[in-house]
Amino acid sequence: MVQLVGPLRKELADSLSTCKVLVVGAGGIGCELLKNLVLTGFKNIEVIDLDTIDVSNLNRQFLFQKKHVGKSKAQVAKESALQFCPTANITAYHDSIMNPDYNVEFFRQFVLVMNALDNRAARNHVNRMCLAADIPLIESGTAGYLGQVTVIKKGMTECYECQPKPTQKTFPGCTIRNTPSEPIHCIVWAKYLFNQLFGEEDADQEVSPDTADPEAAWNPEDATARATASEKDGDVKRVSTKEWARSTGYDPVKLFNKLFKDDIMYLLTMDKLWKKRKAPTPLDWLQLENTACPQDEAPGSGLKDQQVLSVWGLCQMFQHSVETLRSQLQEKGEGAELVWDKDDPPAMDFVTSAANLRMHIFSMNMKSRFDVKSMAGNIIPAIATTNAVIAGLIVLEGLKILSGEIESCRTIFLNKCPNLRKKLLVPCILDPPSANCYVCVSKPEVTVKLNVHKTMVLSLQDRILKERFGMVAPDVQIEDGKGTILISSEEGETDANNNKFLSDFGIRNGSRLQVDDFLQDYTLLVNVLHTEELERDVEFEVVGEAPDKAPPPQTNQEEVNSITNGNKDSAQPSTSSKGQQKRRTYCYKRLKTKTFSRVGILIWTEPGVYSMSYCNQGACL
Repeated sequence: MVQLVGPLRKELADSLSTCKVLVVGAGGIGCELLKNLVLTGFKNIEVIDLDTIDVSNLNRQFLFQKKHVGKSKAQVAKESALQFCPTANITAYHDSIMNPDYNVEFFRQFVLVMNALDNRAARNHVNRMCLAADIPLIESGTAGYLGQVTVIKKGMTECYECQPKPTQKTFPGCTIRNTPSEPIHCIVWAKYLFNQLFGEEDADQEVSPDTADPEAAWNPEDATARATASEKDGDVKRVSTKEWARSTGYDPVKLFNKLFKDDIMYLLTMDKLWKKRKAPTPLDWLQLENTACPQDEAPGSGLKDQQVLSVWGLCQMFQHSVETLRSQLQEKGEGAELVWDKDDPPAMDFVTSAANLRMHIFSMNMKSRFDVKSMAGNIIPAIATTNAVIAGLIVLEGLKILSGEIESCRTIFLNKCPNLRKKLLVPCILDPPSANCYVCVSKPEVTVKLNVHKTMVLSLQDRILKERFGMVAPDVQIEDGKGTILISSEEGETDANNNKFLSDFGIRNGSRLQVDDFLQDYTLLVNVLHTEELERDVEFEVVGEAPDKAPPPQTNQEEVNSITNGNKDSAQPSTSSKGQQKRRTYCYKRLKTKTFSRVGILIWTEPGVYSMSYCNQGACL
């Protein structure tokens, strides 16, 4: 007769009380997950999160209260979880999982790792560390009402990087506020700014510099001190952006200098942010006005919406749009609010000008009004219930792994609407590793197309190896028969190479680079394919990589352009379909063959774009 301890078999209950698990992330999913783990019977848990608690977290991260604002998420989550089960042994780290201290040996001490992350770089890193340590990983993510859970096991399943991912459309708040690196970051910031000035204020959409940005103070104590500097008890008192703007009478010049000069100068004082990034350049209205040329205000050739304006032209657009929106607000009366609409010219002009001015400050190529309009879309909110469902599914998959039944684990999709079987949860069989994966195959290899005469060593390191291929501290050796070291992870050892072109080191079409990341225990062979025919603003291409976006038709342009806000629960769901970037599955029809029954499923690649695929009977339950 099977002995039970509560709802669990005694053997499993004993395993829970002795095994050691790691939770990476203590935000929306992480809070729910930590609570579930201690209530299920897990006794030895380590949790790590670099973030501190913000007021905007309190509506969905229920282990936190108002008095906790500014404190470490990991530490407070631990303290709150212990109230559910005081006998649990929980260790909290207020730190980045990408810190070199958390190496392969650190990961090997765990039976299971559970991700509750909000960004792709950290997901990639944990994926590689678990592969190197040969530890099962449960990956998860949410976006609005959608969610996903999947299991990753070396040699058995696809890893997180087996399939190409679409361009990330969710961003941490500190990226939006402090360190934008892509035009979309600036567009999201400008939309937030519109709401802060003229619309409904939302704590999730703060635009001022994030003083609690942990990256600005690597020492965890510094980050916590900075976050709590203005409130002893965590009860933060702020003068809102809208109140300040009203006090100035919505003066366009004062708004400009505050947003694009004073705030940027304040960011420059957070010097740790700029050690490995190009620092932003503040703008001053008077200085720009004095140096403006008459042709800066003259319209260019071609369609007006497809022109990229000069900086002073954008200043003029910013001024006119603020004056128009101020008038609209006054006409509506006291306490009125405006709603951003991409088809409202003043609102669109405001976002276009503010976003482009910020792009210029952070040394990005500016965009036309047409481009900005096509990129700016709806904001999907964080949903507490979605986090709770996904956290529960993580624990269920974890119980299967600890029971020795990893073959019964599934990728599970949480849909907004029921499928044809009236199910919101759709489990699908785990796919085997991809033979083309550049991470989990036995000898990872990629081919990169670039211009060796224009690509600098620093760009190879930061844009290609770190940003694109997710490495933390790469070492690069040229396979030239001499073992030339191009990049070293030892600080200062190869800094003299940074601003030289690849061609300066004899790298040409067909050259091979041996890249090692000792922290991730990861080696990658990079084949260089020289070309002078890359598209404008494209630095490099990975050969054979699936495109980010599926081709048209698109039935709903607003859906296609939708983006999510910078909440900490946002999803970059892992993929599990050959050649697809992300999917939601719907049982469609059964087709009988001589050997087995197949279930046709619709694969969602982009909103409004579907393709047909099949899986063995039982794959979609």
